[in-house]
Amino acid sequence: MKISTIVSPLLLLAIILANVPAMESPVRVTTPLVTLDELERLARQRVGSEARLPLANPSVAAISEAASLEPAGSGRIANYLRVFAVMPKGAKPFASLLQTFTFGGTVRPETKLAMGLRIAQVNRSPYVAAHLMRLLRATGRGSELLARLRSGAASGVAADERLALRYAELLTRDVHGITDAGFATTRQSFNDSQMVELTMTVCFFNYFTRFSEALNLPVEPWIFDATAKPELPAQKRSALTQSRIGLVSDEEMRAVVAADAAARDPATRTSGLGLAIANSQRAMMRVPDLQAAWRNYGTTVRADSKIGREIQLQVSLAVSMANGCRYCVVHQVVGLRRLGIDPARLLALRKDDSALSPRELVAVSFARKLTARADSISDADFASLRREFQDYGALEVLLQTCAFSFMNRFTDNLRLPSEDEAIEVYREVFGERG
Repeated sequence: MKISTIVSPLLLLAIILANVPAMESPVRVTTPLVTLDELERLARQRVGSEARLPLANPSVAAISEAASLEPAGSGRIANYLRVFAVMPKGAKPFASLLQTFTFGGTVRPETKLAMGLRIAQVNRSPYVAAHLMRLLRATGRGSELLARLRSGAASGVAADERLALRYAELLTRDVHGITDAGFATTRQSFNDSQMVELTMTVCFFNYFTRFSEALNLPVEPWIFDATAKPELPAQKRSALTQSRIGLVSDEEMRAVVAADAAARDPATRTSGLGLAIANSQRAMMRVPDLQAAWRNYGTTVRADSKIGREIQLQVSLAVSMANGCRYCVVHQVVGLRRLGIDPARLLALRKDDSALSPRELVAVSFARKLTARADSISDADFASLRREFQDYGALEVLLQTCAFSFMNRFTDNLRLPSEDEAIEVYREVFGERG
């Protein structure tokens, strides 16, 4: 497979969006930032609230044994893990995902926590904000940064952190919110590997805020207890990625070898999109520990699906069209075509919802609403999803929606070219007209 594409990304985006329905015009968040004081007030109100899915008993092994940011024996289990009650196998990889994205890589953890907090301000997520403020207060550097963010004293924030915060806000508000000039400016303070890491950080906290708010997760009372301190892992910093360019690390080379071996496995090509190594995967391997955590989590929660591959892809396509994501729209069309979906039906899906079954429409409508606003899901919205898919299926639809909030921001922001094989299938379905 060639990394290059036979169609320029901007031309292909124009082709794809030419017939996107008006209701799916690319999402842009224009609401003002919520203050940290207001998010903290809302978080205190959420203590004791009722989650929209049952919370597991903390003694459940799959939940209690998940890597925690709390000291062993503390008895403190976060509700973002307990909500995996209907899918217990998801708790451990999600705990690892949060820990790796925050404390892995080479960008300072406090910088990434501050980025997540800024995203919580944009997406109005008091649950995530409360957790991130607590983690920032756990270090001297984090406490100082939090105080400056709370006071609005941007002049006291380091220049690279100001760039990272701006990057997080713009990419959260719009999948295409980072201009070439803005990307180049940020790149002056971060090397290529770190730019991928910053992007993945934004993607993850957009996932986490939608996940938490759609589920109406109750804030744990110990979040506000100053004596209940978290236990932070040590960050592993590699000298290889502190230079102006990101040198290839041993971990990255091992990740590439493993990915190449998997791509040559006939079972992988049969069950996936039929591509060798997707360009999104190639980009993520610049930060191998984050890439491995994301891959492991996604593989785990998509296994044993109750909603089926077609609805997964319909949800992904709906989110990607709503965000105007060129790369991911192409991939979902490829996936649906490999399932044997009639090209006439795929053409119809780009115009309106008449080709969707009632079951598919429930999932797609939920996905579009959560994509448009992270805090938009009501009790009635989630109840409708549960009626159609039961608890396990409802959680699947939510996780798939959040996953493409992640992927859309990653792929199109980094201007990843579509793979030649993917474009060949897309053209086969839609022709030169798009």
